[in-house]
Amino acid sequence: MARELKPHPGRRRAAWLALVAAVLLVHALVTREVAQRMRDFNLEAAMPARIEVAYVRELEPTAPPSVAPVAAPPPAPARAAPPRRAASAPKAEPKPKPKVEPAPELPPEPLAQTQPEPRIEAPPDPSPALPEAAAPAPLAESASAAPPTSAAASSGTGTRFEWPNSTRVSYVLTGNVRGEVAGDAQVQWIRADNRYQVHLDITVGPAFAPIITRRMSSDGELTEAGLSPHRYDEDTKAAFRDRRRLTMHFEPDAIVMADGGRRERLPGVQDTASQFIQLSYLFSTRPELLRVGGTIEVPLALPKKIDRWIYDVLGEEVIVAPFGTLQTFHLKPRRAVQKSGDLVAEIWFAPALRYLPVRIRIEQDPQTFIDLIIARRPELAGP
Repeated sequence: MARELKPHPGRRRAAWLALVAAVLLVHALVTREVAQRMRDFNLEAAMPARIEVAYVRELEPTAPPSVAPVAAPPPAPARAAPPRRAASAPKAEPKPKPKVEPAPELPPEPLAQTQPEPRIEAPPDPSPALPEAAAPAPLAESASAAPPTSAAASSGTGTRFEWPNSTRVSYVLTGNVRGEVAGDAQVQWIRADNRYQVHLDITVGPAFAPIITRRMSSDGELTEAGLSPHRYDEDTKAAFRDRRRLTMHFEPDAIVMADGGRRERLPGVQDTASQFIQLSYLFSTRPELLRVGGTIEVPLALPKKIDRWIYDVLGEEVIVAPFGTLQTFHLKPRRAVQKSGDLVAEIWFAPALRYLPVRIRIEQDPQTFIDLIIARRPELAGP
């Protein structure tokens, strides 16, 4: 008869402890995941709620308003040189007059009736009369980014500028972040009466398992000078890292930075998200700013500092989009000193698409960048 083997008490205890440890590990992982989800939910809820809109149609490219080149002031008419005086001849010595004998006297003749002597008109002067000196022509206005301050801001055609309906621009993302990356992005311009929101959403990697997601949102009001931010939020989530949130508040005379410090609010200041739509507004109302070789200054509030950014208009370039080619103007910010980690955004604006940005290249250094190129026609909300 076979003998029944009983497990050793030490082995049973080890198996029991292993089971308990596995249960505790799973519990800890679940607890950590739930805590992370709760934290993410609280961070997401802390951001301003998006204004919900429905996009119902696409924006068709149209011919932009033509801008006449700035003409140079006409040259002032040349003045005729005063006639030179002839050199005076040397005075000749007077010659002695010959002595004349007096003629014999004759008897007087009867006086004949005298006729009036004919009047001879002087011939007309063949040279035309010179015009009076003209006043100097006014100098051409230098390009600046200062928007129209009048309530009737014109759109370059003499008509009042009307803010467009809510618009969404979708992009295909490529780039290099420690290796080649791909993804997608969107810029949304949302308008509700005099309130606006601008959202820039970037997803690196597949949508179901992104490597990095970042949302940059600007919330504020529309004014005669364009966009006036009230609040800026930035939300970044990277794989295997904690979610990062920061917020900036724009007060009438100061900006509360992400670290709680207060800085002076510069006139016309924008944030990272609102700058794209503010530039579109400036070019819609003052298309003459987009001249190759010109510059546009934008006061920009970044999460860690406030600076005046100067964009150079580098030139006109053609962007090949899935729905056709687009003539664009290429702008690049001029930075005297770029610190390590600073992001620089080059932008391509398309006049045929209401001066919307159709390409955005965000670069940290030549080896770390993402490139956004428009993927489809911009979508518009009703009506």
